[in-house]
Amino acid sequence: TGGSMGSVVGEKIARLGQRSLEKKWPLILVSASGGARMQEGILSLMQMPRTTIAVQMLKDAGLPYIVLHTDPTTGGVTASYAMLGDVHIAEPGSLIGLSGPRVIENTIRAKLPEGFQRAEYLLDHGMIDVVCHRKDLKTTLGRLLRLLTKAPAAVQRAEPEAANDVEALPMLQAAQSVPPSQPGVILQDQA
Repeated sequence: TGGSMGSVVGEKIARLGQRSLEKKWPLILVSASGGARMQEGILSLMQMPRTTIAVQMLKDAGLPYIVLHTDPTTGGVTASYAMLGDVHIAEPGSLIGLSGPRVIENTIRAKLPEGFQRAEYLLDHGMIDVVCHRKDLKTTLGRLLRLLTKAPAAVQRAEPEAANDVEALPMLQAAQSVPPSQPGVILQDQA
């Protein structure tokens, strides 16, 4: 997601969750948002439970849900789908939280700890599972998907220079060969 969460984003996430459920695919959601779309009023706020229900349906079906937090991930998305992942990955330095640091400082009238609400701080405090630079994301996601979907490890390394991770190589190769119109095929082939 990007920008702010309104009824269109809520609809897209609900449909994405339904498609993942129908196809039995894990869901990877990238979040970059300033929160709920204020111009839509209550319709925007209604997307918080709607997206939460979509995520819960995936969990009930035993399908993995991975969230990648980018900068910023704030507001209503952190009070709904963005903080419900089985695994939370954040890009270095990403701001993640319900309200921004200035709002919190003004409310509590106190100085916050250095790096408060940044990815590294949240990792140190157990709110994020992994801080991963975008250039390392393919390898990290390959490992996670293999682990969460119980896909077999690689038997041999076909192209040594293609990746640093022998175990993630088959999934990375498969991902490169899948047309954009067929997401999730790599997981079916690896299972």
